[in-house]
Amino acid sequence: MKIGDIVARKSYNKDIIFKIVGFSVDEDNHKMAVLKGVAFRIIADAYLDDLEAVKLPDIKNVFIDKNVEGVLSQSLVKARERQKKMMRAVPKLQTNTNVYGMPGKVLQIDGDKEYLKICLDVYTELGIPAVGVAIPEANQYKEVRALLEKHNPDILVITGHDALTSRKGNITDLSNYRNSLNFIKAVKQARKWQPNIDNLVIFAGACQSNYEQIINAGANYASSPGRIMIHALDPVFVVEKIACSRIDIVVPIDEVIDQTVTGIKGVGGLETRGKFRWAMPKSILY
Repeated sequence: MKIGDIVARKSYNKDIIFKIVGFSVDEDNHKMAVLKGVAFRIIADAYLDDLEAVKLPDIKNVFIDKNVEGVLSQSLVKARERQKKMMRAVPKLQTNTNVYGMPGKVLQIDGDKEYLKICLDVYTELGIPAVGVAIPEANQYKEVRALLEKHNPDILVITGHDALTSRKGNITDLSNYRNSLNFIKAVKQARKWQPNIDNLVIFAGACQSNYEQIINAGANYASSPGRIMIHALDPVFVVEKIACSRIDIVVPIDEVIDQTVTGIKGVGGLETRGKFRWAMPKSILY
């Protein structure tokens, strides 16, 4: 076994595909592999004899399986329907070909550069302007304010990998999570820059993250209420609903959650206004 190998854990019936990203030793000096989920935002460790090498298909096919493809297609359809509905709500827009829409701009700070690339590809497919920066979770809080000042986004995503390290432990104790405290610190720094939760919409968290404390820190949406694994694209699906809903609409929480892969156990949040604006004209050249 070496760094970069694609593996599954035999003790978990090989339910999740991981990539080996490092090695460590336990208190008895037994070697363990540090693992990151390929399609889920979870980090874990396992003894080497519990791992089995698996063949990885195209990584985008792992991310966007039939279930996720359905969610993505649904998002695309809903986005088109939403735009038509918004135009019907404003009669002057129906016949004006010089009108164009401006979804909210996204800044995604991600602890996983491979996940980030695929998320950015999906934002492009959904027609949402987005920039992304890959930063290890432990350093995100140090850089978030400078990135906010540079990009001035409408929506901020702070994500990467996380895990509840001991299910027998106190789930309110942040020391039992790999990165929840790092996400909380980053959210707090972002809120110092922009305290208004409608001016800057924040999604934060990853697999099994401490949802309640991330929300209390100032996030609009977070994971994971049920301490379950969330799909790598769940933050994107939350963002799409907010970014493409009009600024005069409070987006229903249940509609946001219904649009995710993992549902109410994976994602929750607060009432939040949309970020979509109509604009005109497209261009006037003299």
